[in-house]
Amino acid sequence: MSLCILAAGKTVTLTVAAFTLSWIHSVERTRWEEDWKVTPSGLQVVEARIEGSGAGMEPQEGAVLRDGWWVYAPRVGAQRRVMLAASGATGGGWTLCTVQGCLELGKTAGETISLEPCEATGSSQPR
Repeated sequence: MSLCILAAGKTVTLTVAAFTLSWIHSVERTRWEEDWKVTPSGLQVVEARIEGSGAGMEPQEGAVLRDGWWVYAPRVGAQRRVMLAASGATGGGWTLCTVQGCLELGKTAGETISLEPCEATGSSQPR
């Protein structure tokens, strides 16, 4: 499996099995990170970390405070698509990191990005 990133009418394909998505919360200005797996049934979030807590950032029940981060395993199923929409309120977008390196996504307000599992050839699955 691969990860397809669709933005501005273009598709970038990353041949990866997992990635980390991170961003700065627009109100609390603290960092949020999520670890994802690329699976045939969709994108599966396996762990989330919140640096602190506050408005709209409450860690879910069972979260553990580890070195200043609330760490937990989100209880959601695999997602066929993850949509990111830049607000412009954070001074940046998202950072997507893999074993190959990191990309900055959605830096410009209003920019919409779609993350989807795709075939190694780069074609995304039917929507």
